[in-house]
Amino acid sequence: MYVRHLSVADFRSWRSAELGFEPGPAVLVGANGQGKTNLVEALAYLATLGSHRVATDAPLIRAGAERAVVRCATVADGRELRAEVEIVAGRANRAKLNGAPVNRPREILGALRTVLFAPEDLAIVRGDPSERRRFLDEVVVARTPRLAGVRADYERVLKQRAALLKSAGAARRGGDRRTLDSTLDSTLDVWDGHLAEHGAQLLRARLATMQALRPHAAAAYAQVAPTSAPLTLRYATSVTTSLPELDDPQALPEVVVLEAALLAELARARPAELDRGVNLVGPHRDDLELGLGDLPVRGYASHGEGWSVALSLRLGSYELLRSDELPGGDPVLVLDDVFAELDGDRREQLALAAGKAEQAIVTAAVVGDVPEQLAGARFDVADGAVRRVR
Repeated sequence: MYVRHLSVADFRSWRSAELGFEPGPAVLVGANGQGKTNLVEALAYLATLGSHRVATDAPLIRAGAERAVVRCATVADGRELRAEVEIVAGRANRAKLNGAPVNRPREILGALRTVLFAPEDLAIVRGDPSERRRFLDEVVVARTPRLAGVRADYERVLKQRAALLKSAGAARRGGDRRTLDSTLDSTLDVWDGHLAEHGAQLLRARLATMQALRPHAAAAYAQVAPTSAPLTLRYATSVTTSLPELDDPQALPEVVVLEAALLAELARARPAELDRGVNLVGPHRDDLELGLGDLPVRGYASHGEGWSVALSLRLGSYELLRSDELPGGDPVLVLDDVFAELDGDRREQLALAAGKAEQAIVTAAVVGDVPEQLAGARFDVADGAVRRVR
């Protein structure tokens, strides 16, 4: 798979921009603040419907504009696909595939697959569990786009169940507790069923993806940091009490088993959830635990080791998606201003991976930061314009 064309309008700092690409490496060169990262962010947004830099869509719309539009044409297996998303302030986004509107933006997922490595990836290693969950979910959806719908359904249930728990707590403090508890229990039973149904599908997909990712990430880390202790990945979940076999790194229970385990944990946690008014059980509270040998990465890894782990997770996910042999072929590898952050050995390993990609799109402030084996098409980004120079 490769991107043939990218077009943005009112996206971030860009009033408009058009870029044409071919297979192989392409380098966008420009000083900080010129907008090169905004262009690859637009590509990644089309691939994931999310930004690697901000949690909401509002900052993606150029100041003073009402909407932003991102379009790209990809070529895979000799067939071209055109994907478009319109980001609208205060309203639901709209999307098109091959010029035809789709019912939901997530229906364009899979038209473009990317693996993006950026300075923000250090948060996967050093940040809170939500960063690692987001990383894992990105890989899950890249492998199986329909699971974006499962994740959206799960998040919807979480919001509605949290509102119920919060209002129930207030009502219990001021009303007939026995009548309230009877009504509340039956209502919560319904929402528990929805949470367990969607949560079990998401949990199994995460477990399967982590198990598939583990050898690729470990191999990448062994190449990047050959003298370090091995990289380990473990999924920590709230259902371990009901399903202790999940401590087995090879365990992959069926969805029905995970659903029953979630229901059991929800029943056990209900008093605490009512007291606190929050959802305490489910994949939204899980973590991807990263280790080097017997020590956790977070809190023990040096700065260089942290970069090596982040790089290995991205390289591992790239190799996993390649090995899946999904329709469309290899994902596009996007490297956003990372070579300046890496030492010589890490640069070499990243360049080797990028050199194997059908297409690698690289940004850099200085062209000298980009290894020679990635010398392909070059674009200069400056003063609100993109100019191809090679």
